[in-house]
Amino acid sequence: MTQYTSSLLTTLHDRGYIHQITDESGLDALAQKEIIPGYIGFDATASSLHVGSLVQIMMLRRLQQCGHKPIVIMGGGTTKIGDPTGRDESRKMLSDDEIDTNIASIRKIFEKFLIFGDGPTDAIMINNDDWLGKLDYLTFLRDVGPHFTINRMLTFDSVKLRLEREQPMTFLEFNYMIMQAYDFLELSRRYDCKLQMGGSDQWGNIVNGMELGRRMEGKSLFGLTTPLITLADGGKMGKTASGAVWLNEDKLSSYDYWQFWRNTQDADVGRFLRLFTDIDLNEIARLEALEGAEINQAKIILANAATEMARGKEAAHSAEKTANDTFAKGQSGADLPEYIVDNDEIALIDAMQALGFIASKGEGKRLIKGGGAKINDIAISDEKHIIQRDNTTIKISAGKKKHGILLFNN
Repeated sequence: MTQYTSSLLTTLHDRGYIHQITDESGLDALAQKEIIPGYIGFDATASSLHVGSLVQIMMLRRLQQCGHKPIVIMGGGTTKIGDPTGRDESRKMLSDDEIDTNIASIRKIFEKFLIFGDGPTDAIMINNDDWLGKLDYLTFLRDVGPHFTINRMLTFDSVKLRLEREQPMTFLEFNYMIMQAYDFLELSRRYDCKLQMGGSDQWGNIVNGMELGRRMEGKSLFGLTTPLITLADGGKMGKTASGAVWLNEDKLSSYDYWQFWRNTQDADVGRFLRLFTDIDLNEIARLEALEGAEINQAKIILANAATEMARGKEAAHSAEKTANDTFAKGQSGADLPEYIVDNDEIALIDAMQALGFIASKGEGKRLIKGGGAKINDIAISDEKHIIQRDNTTIKISAGKKKHGILLFNN
């Protein structure tokens, strides 16, 4: 079924969010006649989410835009266990205070994308530790345990792949899928939540929650997953040579965030405009049809729209101006990343590493030998080049797209 009658599934389909739906005709009909509370769960393992989580955040935004209620579940409880999906190692255990601090920081991200409040379609954020932390273990095992079989749990990719790689999985982690299933049941009880969404790797967990709701309370629940978002060259979304593309500004400058989108591959521009901006679909069709150098204008529009949504209009405008000054006019833009040197000198290769341009000195040496390292737009070929104290602004460039400012502490 690809022709939908509800604005929700039509929007999700046309913008490329749908991978699997448990009962698409049933969900489509329900979305037409009532407000659907739907949720997605997020980890609280760091103080910020990164671009890899953005498609899920945008799903909640689309849900609200179509007249339904987004529920953001912060995994304060499940963070204490850890999702085994795709991992060979157990997670570092965080304290309650660390988890609470992370949740408070992450909330700032969602406030940029969603409207929170007490209205019927206003978003709410909930910590699943509110109920998971109060569960009586024996009662939980007696009431919920019989609805899960080890045989079935071993068939899920998150478990099967881990075991095939002969990596250990603790009993603690094995409980994660039961806890997530219980989240769906609890949300259906408290908020009449009828839809869980997530990435394609969460399909098994989502189905578990639906089945638990049906078996324990006869509830009719729905699940929807998004496809794995990869780049045109097969790379993973949100991963760069210098690290993760964080959504919080205290973890990544707005200029670097803007540049991430500006550097989108030609083949990804249309898809990313549909997924990560609110630009009209007809306009996106026009933009993705651009060829040659003109496609760069579409990339700038993508970068501006994505940055404005996450960081605000002023940040997007400032980032574009800095990029224009840096690339078009050869100046040093004000928003470029900076590194302050406390000594009287620093090796060029150390400066590039401090600015996050290279992951290792070996990479830096190759870059310098290849003519890709510049100081104030002048190529440097000596891999041992030393930059002496200077009272002027020094621009460091690594390749064509990475630029930063070196300052000496007075």
